[in-house]
Amino acid sequence: MDAVAARAGVGKGTVFRRFGSREGLMASLLDHRERVWQAGVISGPPPLGPGAPALDRLLAFGASRMRLHLEQAALIEAAGRTWGENHAVLGFATLHVRLLLTELGTPGDLDYLAGALIAPLNISVLRQQMGPSGMSEERVLAGWESLVRRVVGPPISPGGAAADRR
Repeated sequence: MDAVAARAGVGKGTVFRRFGSREGLMASLLDHRERVWQAGVISGPPPLGPGAPALDRLLAFGASRMRLHLEQAALIEAAGRTWGENHAVLGFATLHVRLLLTELGTPGDLDYLAGALIAPLNISVLRQQMGPSGMSEERVLAGWESLVRRVVGPPISPGGAAADRR
């Protein structure tokens, strides 16, 4: 907090009044980055943004979300519950994944499935997988993509046969 106050040219008390705590400051930094990321999901170029097939968008979403969380891991952990319980952030991600699952014609409880697909992208899960067990980022992402493909499953064509999702 001292370094932030000094860099901003204000007193430490000003920083505390604005953000309430160190966790609040970290959450504010994360909020800015989250908004930029969400803008990419909403209106950025494909495959993360509109214009790509739903499966490609879903896979790009997971890869992008995982990278974002890994890049911000220290901030996320420093923000603690202030960020970890941010319902707006989780709500955006859940709604986006749910909409893509709907577009893909995925059967089942889509609210639950969307939450289940987002959970492995949580920094605590990523840290557990990539920490002592030593999984690489590539392995974790490949596992997530495999999970997505299993949840989505092959689509059913009008004739009743499995069809290509792309």
